[in-house]
Amino acid sequence: MNRAKLQTLAFTLAISLTSLVLVAYSSTAASRSKVQLQVLGAGGPEINDRRAGSSYLLRIDDKALVMIDTGPGSSLNFEKSGAAFNDLQALLFTHFHVDHSSDFPALVKGSYFTGRKKDLPVYGPSGNDLMPSTKEFIDKLFGKSGIYRYLNEYINPDSQSNYKIQAHNVRFGKNRIQTFNIAPNLTISAISVHHGPLPALAWRIDAEDCSIVISGDTSNEYNTLIKLAEGSDLLIAHHAIPEQATGAARNLHMPPSEIGKIAQAAKVKHLVLSHRMRRTEGSEEETSAIIRKHFPGPIDFADDLESYPLIGCEK
Repeated sequence: MNRAKLQTLAFTLAISLTSLVLVAYSSTAASRSKVQLQVLGAGGPEINDRRAGSSYLLRIDDKALVMIDTGPGSSLNFEKSGAAFNDLQALLFTHFHVDHSSDFPALVKGSYFTGRKKDLPVYGPSGNDLMPSTKEFIDKLFGKSGIYRYLNEYINPDSQSNYKIQAHNVRFGKNRIQTFNIAPNLTISAISVHHGPLPALAWRIDAEDCSIVISGDTSNEYNTLIKLAEGSDLLIAHHAIPEQATGAARNLHMPPSEIGKIAQAAKVKHLVLSHRMRRTEGSEEETSAIIRKHFPGPIDFADDLESYPLIGCEK
């Protein structure tokens, strides 16, 4: 074998060894991480993007304790993830667009077969003329005159069921962070974000000294995300539009440059881009370059069922 071939072989072996080491490190990191954020749905409202609609799980010791959004396909990915409905301590909604909420009735119906006996707190935005509040949303689904009124037992205090859904409206407050204690070492916080004319929230979860922020859909016109995401270990930013987007798309969503500015100003440790749409697919390199003009930290593009372990922030 000549010298050139030997050099090529050595280079190939070195790359393969490096890949194996990185995979082993990633697996080891995930296994030793107590807190993880798992993506159930990294897509948007399209029906040809090959991804489930927006949905996430906060896991501690591999138990799914908090679910954020229930977009289409998320109930199937909930099963694929190995999560248990009985473990959920709370369910959070960023807003009630279909691609963030449509699988909620499927989860509630499926819960009948889980034997859950603990009430389920559900937190989401208050309403306006265009969108119901969280309490109205649940009542219009399961109320006595609701679409799925046959599941009324889950909200009717006078009926028998193993558990009840406890709906909580988070009132609009442009610069006010609202915090709720869910369990020991588990706190959720919300702030209102601009998503066109709709009531919408971004959520922060503080668990075991680790912090995760989910932007939800927003243009960040209210400039509230930096305040909520300050010092967070992981920011899930919804990346639904390219940099050059204008009009209605820009009124609803933030471009890569805005995401980068937020991540840098908030001193975020890790940035993950989710809620990916076909109009942003194929431009990952360009998007990363734009973000890196502002934010030098690690950037990932989410896909369904990927997990992001939080290392170095746990007690």
